[in-house]
Amino acid sequence: MTARNGSAERRGRGWRLVVAGVAVVAAGTVAACGSSSSGGSGGKSVKAVLILKTFSNPYFVSMENSAKAEAARRGVDLTVAAGTTDSDTSTQISAIDNAVAAGDAGIIIVSNGTAVNSALEKARAAGLYTIALDTVPIPPSTVNLTYATDNTEAGRLDGQWAAAKLAGKPADVALLDDLTNSVVSVDVDRDHGFLEGMGIPVGDPNINGREPARGHYTGGRGGTYTIACQLPTQGAIPGGKSAMQTCLQKDPNINVVYAINEPAAEGAAQALAAANNKAIVVAIDGGCSNLPYVANGSIAATAGQFPGKMAADGVDAIDNLVTRHLHPAASPGLGFFNTGTTLYTDSPLPGVPSVNVTAAKKICWG
Repeated sequence: MTARNGSAERRGRGWRLVVAGVAVVAAGTVAACGSSSSGGSGGKSVKAVLILKTFSNPYFVSMENSAKAEAARRGVDLTVAAGTTDSDTSTQISAIDNAVAAGDAGIIIVSNGTAVNSALEKARAAGLYTIALDTVPIPPSTVNLTYATDNTEAGRLDGQWAAAKLAGKPADVALLDDLTNSVVSVDVDRDHGFLEGMGIPVGDPNINGREPARGHYTGGRGGTYTIACQLPTQGAIPGGKSAMQTCLQKDPNINVVYAINEPAAEGAAQALAAANNKAIVVAIDGGCSNLPYVANGSIAATAGQFPGKMAADGVDAIDNLVTRHLHPAASPGLGFFNTGTTLYTDSPLPGVPSVNVTAAKKICWG
């Protein structure tokens, strides 16, 4: 999943040769052999670790696969680790600490929350180049640079489309976020982007759930709105389903559902179908496996991201830094490197740029 903004501070160091691999919960290591990486690190391959939120979400599996492929192409020695859930920070911290101990050149991470910040800051102080993917840490200066979707823009596309689809009807909204026990920028950015796209004021730019519960939305033709429910989903199908069931118990007339990602949206769609509710469901991710839901309308629109590009770019950045002394930079005016977003829907609406499912099949991930 995706967020805002990274620091451009650069640190140099003499890259240490690595004797042992990183001992973490790992999906595997890409061995290096005969690559362009050999020149900048004393004939040894560049070592890096990719740390994901979990191994179960296809979004992060796509990152893993792309990163491994790019590492193999470049000869980067890549270890992959992940938490057990979206809130598992202890496993991520262990992976960071092990990368420092092993003398890795860099860390590429999808952070599970601010609890990992201290470990990342220690890694930077030890000379590792740190890259965040998808989720910009809070504060952004925790890492050297972030490769991400503009998550606010992704949410905004969803909100603009939903408002246009309502065509002035009252909006009875359920917001299905990721977490409630920690503030993660991707969660805040997507949620707030959706509200902005709908034309609903954001109460506090730094945290979810502070918007007025009732009022007037200005997107599309405009109309009245009610925030009927806002619950966490852990970014997973079971969480999305149970959250939607709870929301429908509170208000069976919900007609707009925003979901943090596609697994949460798929769970919500199951609950809505069981209740015979035809609510508009919008999400963010862009996985190929989700396109059948878009095609049949159970998820009406989704803002597609490109997680494989994020991960491959992160591998490239660390390899280029070590072997060619090239420092990666943020996109102008953003503070992070924007890897793009495209809205997928089979119900295009005027004023909201999108592509249909047929076109999405050529650019989706997974």
